[in-house]
Amino acid sequence: MIVSDSREHSSYITYLYNAIGGALVRAGGTGELIFGEERVALRLHAKESAALFAEARERIAEIIGIGYKYEFLNKRLQVCLSSREKKLLCAALIAADYDGDKTFIRRKVGKSDEYAIDGFYAFRFGSLREKWERIAEYIPDGFASEDLKKFCEFLVGESKSKIYLKGNTVFGENFLPLRRSRLTGEEDLETEILLSDAGFVYCLGDVEDSVGDFLQKYYAERAIFS
Repeated sequence: MIVSDSREHSSYITYLYNAIGGALVRAGGTGELIFGEERVALRLHAKESAALFAEARERIAEIIGIGYKYEFLNKRLQVCLSSREKKLLCAALIAADYDGDKTFIRRKVGKSDEYAIDGFYAFRFGSLREKWERIAEYIPDGFASEDLKKFCEFLVGESKSKIYLKGNTVFGENFLPLRRSRLTGEEDLETEILLSDAGFVYCLGDVEDSVGDFLQKYYAERAIFS
C-alpha cells in the first residue's frame, strides 16, 4: 500500500506512520517515508497485511475527518473569538459530527492499494464539503466566548463517553492514548479533550492550573478530580 499527500500536508503522512506503528509491528511489516519535492508518501509492506491496511484506512479517515475538516472550518469561520478559542470551536464542531463523517469517509475511501489523500478529498468528498459549508454558515460572525462556552456545555451534556487525563496525555475509554490533535497543527491537550467528544473527564493525579481552568469552564461538574 502507498499513501501520499501534498508536501504541505506532510504532517498528515507522518501522523499516519506514527499512528499505525503498533499494527506495523504486529504485522511484521515495514514502512518507508518518501519525501519528494511536491509530495510525501508512506509505503507499507507486510506479508500479513489485512489488519495493517485496515488500520491505515481508519487513519486516512481520521486525516480527512479531522485534519482536512479543521483546515476547512478554520478558513471559513469568521467569529469574535481569539485564535485559541477559534481552534477550540473547530475541535468542538468536528467532534459533534465525527462519527457520521467518519462512517461516510470510510465508505468512500474503500479498499485500494494506493491512496492520494488530497485527490480523494478533491474528487470524492464534494457532498461532505457542502455539509461542512452549511455548518460554517450556521455559525454567526458575532459568535463569541460565551457562545462557545454554551455550545461546549451542550455537547458535553449530550455525551456519556469517558476519557482519562494523566499528566499531559489524554486516554480513551480503552486506555489507549489519544493523539488526534496533531492533525490540527500541533498536539494540544485542550483540543484533544474536545475532539474526544467526552461527557466525563477523569483526572488521574494533578493537572496544570491552565488545564484545570479549562475543565472548570467547559466541563464544570463533569470533570472528576482524584
